[in-house]
Formats: sequence, C-alpha cells, structure tokens
Amino acid sequence: MNSNILVVDDDPIAIQLLGHILSDLGTLRFATSGEDAVRLARESSPDLMLLDLKMPGMSGLRVCAAFKADPTLADVPVVIVTSHGGAELEAILLEMGAADFIAKPFDAPLIRARVETHLRGKHMNDERRSIDLIDVQTGAASRRRFDESLEQEWSRARRAGTALALLMIDVDHFQSFDERYGGPGGEACLQSVARALKGVSRRPADLVARYGSDAFVVLLPQTPRGGAEHVAHEVLAAVAALGSGQDASSMVRSVTASVGVGCYAEASDRCIPPESDSRHDAQPQALRSAIDLVRAAESALSSAKSAGGNQAKVLDVVDVAASPAY
Repeated sequence: MNSNILVVDDDPIAIQLLGHILSDLGTLRFATSGEDAVRLARESSPDLMLLDLKMPGMSGLRVCAAFKADPTLADVPVVIVTSHGGAELEAILLEMGAADFIAKPFDAPLIRARVETHLRGKHMNDERRSIDLIDVQTGAASRRRFDESLEQEWSRARRAGTALALLMIDVDHFQSFDERYGGPGGEACLQSVARALKGVSRRPADLVARYGSDAFVVLLPQTPRGGAEHVAHEVLAAVAALGSGQDASSMVRSVTASVGVGCYAEASDRCIPPESDSRHDAQPQALRSAIDLVRAAESALSSAKSAGGNQAKVLDVVDVAASPAY
C-alpha cells in the first residue's frame, strides 16, 4: 500500500535529509511552514506527518493542535521532530495527540523504523474502520461512516463558506410492507431503494448511507437549496420507478418514499438573530454543530410524511436552529 507522508520543516537541509531517508516508504510531500502544512494536509490527508516543532510563524505546536481539531486530520499520526526535548514538553504534546518524537540530529535507521511502525498502525486502523463503514444488508454506507462524513463535510463547509445539503429518506409504510412480505421481502425492498439512491447520487463526494431500519440519508457537499430539491425529486422518481420494469416483483410495485431536505449555506449563519441573554436562553442561536443540519432534515421529513408521504419538503437550518434540541 502506497503511503502519503508529509514532512514539515523550515530547514531545507533537514527536508533534504528526511526526503533521502524516507524516499522509498511512500509518496513524500514537503512544507517549509506551518501554514503550508495545514493547507497541503487539507488538500489531501496524509497517512503520517513528520513535524518540526520550532518554526517561525505557525509553530509545530499550533500545527499539531490544528490537526487534532480537524475531523478530517485528527487520526493522522503526528511525529514530532525537534532538537529541544524535555519531559514537560513531551507530556504537553502527547496530551495534544502527538504519536512519537524524533530527536535531531537524525538517526536514519531509527527514523525509518518508527515511521514504518506508525504507517503500519495507520493502515491497520484504516482497514478496521473500512469494515465498519459499510451496511452489510443494503451495501450503502453505514451510520458510522455517515456520522464521520457529516462532521467532516460540516467543518469543510463552515471553513470554506460553501453549501451543504442532507436528504433524509424514509420508505413509506415500510412496517406494513415488512409484515406482508416478511423479512426477506423487506430486505429486498431496502436493497432496491439503496441502489436507486446510488443511481441518483452521481458525484464522487455524494454519500448514500443507511440511517435507520427503513431510513437512508444522502449527504450532498457543495449543494445549494435548489440543487438539493432537484436531487430530492429525482429520489422520489427513482423509488417510484422501482416497480415499473418487466422483471420487477409485485413487492416493489407500490413502494414510495418521503424525503426531508436540510440545507446549509453561508447565508444561513447571517440569518440567525443575535444571541439573547444566556441567562434566559438555554439554546444559543448560533449554529454550533452539524446536528442543526440533521434536525432540519428530520423536521422536513416529518412534514413530508404528515402530508401523506411520497413527497419532499425542505428546511434551512435557520428554520429550526432556534427550536429546542431533540
């Protein structure tokens, strides 16, 4: 497995030496400042970062903190490279999440051994996580993967000022369907719905996931309200069309779905009223987490089902941000 290693040091000689020592262990990228390190990592998450502690501008300490605060980078092993040691400093960095320390001047065999160890651990963790990221019954992404992806995309949208949409899909009257056709019939129905959702979600960044027993979600990065509404109506049409083919079983000929769409855009933040006095307001108005987007989609789905199902409703996060949390 090819590894992606990010080497961060403001000393060109150290960069050159580390590049020579690690040249055959994977794809190497280099940064000579903390700011460049964070930018490169966000463009493509590395499998490991070797980080010089003392740099002008954004120090290694701040880079490490930025990695651990970013859901997309928090699992990257950070190996601190420094000529300054001490138990107190090591304790601070370990508490922040640093994986290891390498002292200058470099010992090539020791560096290679430690880097190889941390890369093996990272790849093993990635493999274990990938097993948990697929819903075996339907082939859609698992709830765990959705939760992780939602946090990552929410952070990216807030940071970049881009739109983010979430579709929550519920199979109408699934309990009655399951009782009529039994477990195998219900499973076949959910598999058909999952395939229909994947057919609608065409972009690589779109994510179709199992959310509950008869519910799915579609996460749509960089998708404004109008685009999300369009996808929602494509979902309705794709599910309704499951029983239109000649080979379709009688089980899926009456299947429909309800869709709730939650939308976030940079304007959503500007629409929120100023925070009221915290002594009288248990739920501050400012958006604080991705749960606002989930609540918007859940509220919209509830509205769609209450209206009779087989339709889509849309809510912006600002429409539900002020209401009590579930």
